[in-house]
Amino acid sequence: FWQCFRALCCKGPPPPRPEYDLVCIGLTGSGKTSLLSQLCSESAENIVSTTGFSIKAVPFQNAILNVKELGGADNIRKYWSRYYQGSQGVIFVLDSASSEDDLETARNELHSALQHPQLCTLPFLILANHQDKPAARSVQEV
Repeated sequence: FWQCFRALCCKGPPPPRPEYDLVCIGLTGSGKTSLLSQLCSESAENIVSTTGFSIKAVPFQNAILNVKELGGADNIRKYWSRYYQGSQGVIFVLDSASSEDDLETARNELHSALQHPQLCTLPFLILANHQDKPAARSVQEV
């Protein structure tokens, strides 16, 4: 009994997991909120478009990702750069089944983010979402 008690009490708390701050961007309807809900094991029901921004802590075994999701509406995208400071990585989500016009808009937004001084040296994950839809483009087409 004494050895079990000592092992439990004297061990101390586990070392803190490192935290990384990411920004998640993409056009409205690309699936940013659904992605983060899935990663946080939350229900994907009743998801609405993000107005402004939201922040989620995504826990992994060895790290925590603090993801700042920015709304993708036309009138919000012009403010994205105000939220880039302190980011250590970027998740860019695009709807691979969107119209040609929306895909072109997404391409322009991605290129703008890739050239932004606060993001240009950071790692980017480009996620071609909605691959399950019949109109989805392949990675090569995207």
